[in-house]
Amino acid sequence: MRSISKGTTAALLGLVLLSGCTGTASDDWRLPTAVPTQWRGELAQRWQELKTWRDEDWDRWARQHLYENPVVRDLWDPERMVDAPPQQPVVPAASPAAADPEPGPVQAVPVPRPYTSHPASGKVFSTAPGGGTGQCSATVVADPAHPGRSNLVWTAGHCVHEGSGGGWFKNLIFVPAYNSAGTPADRKPTLAEVAPLGQWWADNVISSPQWIAEGGHGGNAANQYDFAVLKVHNPDGSGRSLEETVGTAVPVWFDAPRDRLAVSVWGYPSVKPFDGRELYRCDSGRPTRLSFDPSRPPMLSAGCTMTAGSSGGGWFATMPDGREALVSNTSIGNLAHTALNGPYLEDVARQALSYFSRKE
Repeated sequence: MRSISKGTTAALLGLVLLSGCTGTASDDWRLPTAVPTQWRGELAQRWQELKTWRDEDWDRWARQHLYENPVVRDLWDPERMVDAPPQQPVVPAASPAAADPEPGPVQAVPVPRPYTSHPASGKVFSTAPGGGTGQCSATVVADPAHPGRSNLVWTAGHCVHEGSGGGWFKNLIFVPAYNSAGTPADRKPTLAEVAPLGQWWADNVISSPQWIAEGGHGGNAANQYDFAVLKVHNPDGSGRSLEETVGTAVPVWFDAPRDRLAVSVWGYPSVKPFDGRELYRCDSGRPTRLSFDPSRPPMLSAGCTMTAGSSGGGWFATMPDGREALVSNTSIGNLAHTALNGPYLEDVARQALSYFSRKE
């Protein structure tokens, strides 16, 4: 989770596919690591064309942004996972451009164990380009092209990339139902205790070029598109999908009617008074709005006392058919740790998931 500060930027969102594939493409759609101010009008026009892209357009774009994540055996032992620090909040530089009144605090409450009863939630672990480790929260989501056999995990964009001027995180894994049984803090846990459903390595990742080009440590307009999707596999598994292994996958509800939502925010907060070993939830009710750039969809804002480490955790609401669905993920929060904010998932996020699910 990151704290709020003001940012400035351009218009619509593109998507970046990180993968282990190879190939070349024309430079027409190459996005620089940081976007110079004088280029933003041109890029805004190009990003608006995304809504007309076909699969071959996504493929051309994807080949410009390659990501390799080879399996490193025994890298993520129990102690390394326990010791991985969360994304730390920082002092905000200024207020957002527009916001509803901040929602009142909602106390985070622990989710009952075992977490294998709630296996869609888990943790993402990674190593940073410059060294060090990190952790976030994440959710198993349904794969539209492979119903019942999803290998997709939803988290925050800042959980996979440092943002403007930075690089991709490496050694990305997902651990569903992390620390399900609750290992006592006074003894070393076993791998089976902290990862009862296995360690799932990321093969491919989709994230937002807005986050890649504009993201930062203080919160800005890039956080309005701060989401990412991982495609994972278990190198020690039987070939069964993630969904088949954990027994569930949550549908993503795009363009959810924000004024009629009652959201429940889940995650593994790690900064005091939390320690990252327990799964928590905030039943926050109807979200309010927060925006750094009025030209982009306002973020959802929910009362919740979770701290850093909850980044990427799922926001859930009940769809008209009665199913629980993911409507956002934790992106940034306030310094008082009384409210969290997440991106509103609309057409661009839908296109990203649809393309990613069809891409082999």
